[in-house]
Amino acid sequence: MKRRSLLTVASAATVMTLGGVGYAAHRRGKNPYYRGSKSDHFDGLRFFLPDQATDKSLPDVLRWQAKRQREPWPKSYPSPFPADRPPERSGSLRVVLIGHASYLVQVAGRNILIDPVFAKRASPLRFAGPKRVNPPGIAFGDLPPIDVVLITHNHYDHLDGPSLARIWQAHQPLIVAPLGNDTILRNFDDTMHVETRDWGESVDLGDGLAVHLTPANHWSARGVQDRRMALWCAFVLTAAQGVHYHVGDTGFGDGGLFRDIRARFGAPRLATLPIGAYEPRWFMQAQHVNPAEAVEAFALLGAEQALGHHWGTFQLTDEGIERPVEALAAALEAQGIAPERFLALRPGQVWAA
Repeated sequence: MKRRSLLTVASAATVMTLGGVGYAAHRRGKNPYYRGSKSDHFDGLRFFLPDQATDKSLPDVLRWQAKRQREPWPKSYPSPFPADRPPERSGSLRVVLIGHASYLVQVAGRNILIDPVFAKRASPLRFAGPKRVNPPGIAFGDLPPIDVVLITHNHYDHLDGPSLARIWQAHQPLIVAPLGNDTILRNFDDTMHVETRDWGESVDLGDGLAVHLTPANHWSARGVQDRRMALWCAFVLTAAQGVHYHVGDTGFGDGGLFRDIRARFGAPRLATLPIGAYEPRWFMQAQHVNPAEAVEAFALLGAEQALGHHWGTFQLTDEGIERPVEALAAALEAQGIAPERFLALRPGQVWAA
């Protein structure tokens, strides 16, 4: 295949990963994932976040791709941390970044994976699309027994079907996801135990541990005609060890999301927040915070500690690989916040309360 053709395929696969354009299709006017009553964020066909536009049109996507000023990434960007070999259980709060937006959270004796992606590419195509530049921070075979998997939304860099099928077959965990994502997940293994919830709903995980689904300024799509037909979310884990707020992807919006979290749950012990995939701002701002906005969200939450993810593993957007770390450091300094209170995690890096 000629170089130009390869670049075209790779670019298209990157857009698919972000949900801009995809290859799956279905009958127009039908939601293939979810049927439910209309609500203040579901119109009978698509989900939405009131007063917070996040969509970009196909012409916008084409404009971005045609005028991209992408900083090149290295082919390899090894983590300075060795791959973690986590304990089988932890009674405290222990968090390790697997890579990109994938975490292992060990709390209250439970082992929880968030948006686990072990694939070499974050893409619907196994031969093209954003390629991993560092290995997972935990080898698949070193995972402890997995009790729960949390899925924030269905973009390919957060929901990788083969990874989830493999996890299900090895561990048979409970999978918690927003409305409509059960249909997608069961396409990879129809025996999966999936529970879906709406924003404002929760799942009791036992022994004082619960997970709550909350809104995010984002959207969903696996294909060209299914935009916003499955719900997306952030998660709040509540336990004796404290409140842990996790966002896979979100725009800052008016900041109300973060104020609402603090009002409902109190100031989190830990916030895991995205800090990458934010350039160009005219295209990404509504759906992806930049590091300065992540620091502002951290302040609004009143969190004791923040960990940054969604950078340094898959190149989805135009900023260079180190730009999120540099921008985070500058934003923390500008706000007078000690740098150790908001860490940009690398794969294999462990944070423990």
